[in-house]
Amino acid sequence: MTRMRRATLAAATAAALVLAGCGDDGGGDGAGGDATTDTTQDADMEQRPDPAASLPDDGSAPPDELVTVDVVEGDGAEATPGSQVSVHYVGVAWSTGEEFDASWDRGPFDFTLGAGQVIPGWDQGVEGMREGGRRRLTIPPELAYGDQGAAGVIAPGETLVFVVDLLEVND
Repeated sequence: MTRMRRATLAAATAAALVLAGCGDDGGGDGAGGDATTDTTQDADMEQRPDPAASLPDDGSAPPDELVTVDVVEGDGAEATPGSQVSVHYVGVAWSTGEEFDASWDRGPFDFTLGAGQVIPGWDQGVEGMREGGRRRLTIPPELAYGDQGAAGVIAPGETLVFVVDLLEVND
């Protein structure tokens, strides 16, 4: 994907998140916490390669409900409703297999879990993760952007696949 197309997709997806009620003010840099306890975990997360959110190649239909798979189980603090979380992620459209957004190019994404700042599939799918974990979320349209899609980047009725790394949890 060309740099210009990636920048356009990232801008459109960011606009879609705002339209969906994201509410992130962009002021957070994803840093925080006690440097003496976070240093090792941060280094481990930084060394982990960007994930690939690949789709099944068996031609199967997308699932009708949220599917979560822990790729790596974290051992840090647990993400619970009301927690401020910081994540890295990559998103892929089920119908095309194409990446539509990834945070690695611009920095971690912060939101309050369960506050409706993100699509319902994220609020439900990130809950229960632990810091240091990587989880694959397959989100049906009803828990994503539904029949309206998002800013011309995500088609109406699209099932989305995200791979999410939980970097930090603050209660």
